[in-house]
Amino acid sequence: MALTMGYQGEPGAYSEEALTASFPSVEPVAQRTLRHVFHRVADRTVDFALVPIENSQAGSVLDTYDLLLEYRVLVVGEVALQVDHCLLTLPGAQGAGLRRVLSHPQALAQCEAFIVRERLDPVPVYDTAGAARQIQAEAKPDQAAIASQRAAGLYGLEVRNERIQTVQENVTRFFVVSRRGPGRPKLPAIKRKRFGWKTSVVCSVRNEPGALYELLSCFKEQGVNLSKLESRPRRDPPWEYVFYLDLDGRRSERPVAAALRAARRATTFIQVLGTYPRALPLAVPPLRRRARRVPAGAP
Repeated sequence: MALTMGYQGEPGAYSEEALTASFPSVEPVAQRTLRHVFHRVADRTVDFALVPIENSQAGSVLDTYDLLLEYRVLVVGEVALQVDHCLLTLPGAQGAGLRRVLSHPQALAQCEAFIVRERLDPVPVYDTAGAARQIQAEAKPDQAAIASQRAAGLYGLEVRNERIQTVQENVTRFFVVSRRGPGRPKLPAIKRKRFGWKTSVVCSVRNEPGALYELLSCFKEQGVNLSKLESRPRRDPPWEYVFYLDLDGRRSERPVAAALRAARRATTFIQVLGTYPRALPLAVPPLRRRARRVPAGAP
């Protein structure tokens, strides 16, 4: 029986693109929301889930951070995808007649300069590919979607503009998560260059002067680099905060293990979310492709 992996969105979503490119032997399972994705892992409906964690332009996907803590899943992999947004319209729609553009809020944020320049009204929906499906279903010539080229093909739309993101080097990181405990499935290997390992941690500290400094010193003293530090409010109790940290190295490596032991004494709560191969090098070389645009007035 094939392994299954949930993702948020419709067929043609960027999450599905990242999933099928990285794990071609795994069966993709579409889910409407991120909470649906996490819940399907927890109740064993799917073996894994691929969830967006950060975009190089729009920043962290905060819902994912909250759900990682709530569902206590295990991070077993990391995937990176160069996201190239396209403006999709009904076939034959006139560019001058466009008024509204539908897409996921993250995609709208990543294409803000284009949206302003083209004088379009942004309309947030739950998914990029879902926006393309809505454009097809409603068949309103003054509406467009921001989604992928694959979504255009799936939903019979026309690519009017390519690579419309404000920053061309637009990369989204995804976590692959699974349930914890014995008997959990093994993730298929990803064939790619090796960039080392990362360990992700969530923790909280005492609400007193120097508490965060004491935590960070645990890693400095062991020479462990922190590639990311994210602060999020806890949902319960209110007005308390947790910190998400990405560390360079495996949990089993001596410096990382020593730093984590010290961090347990400097925190009120700490949990290792997972250790996994890094998807991106420390410095990503810039891309030099230029956007292609359909001339004004073109059919």
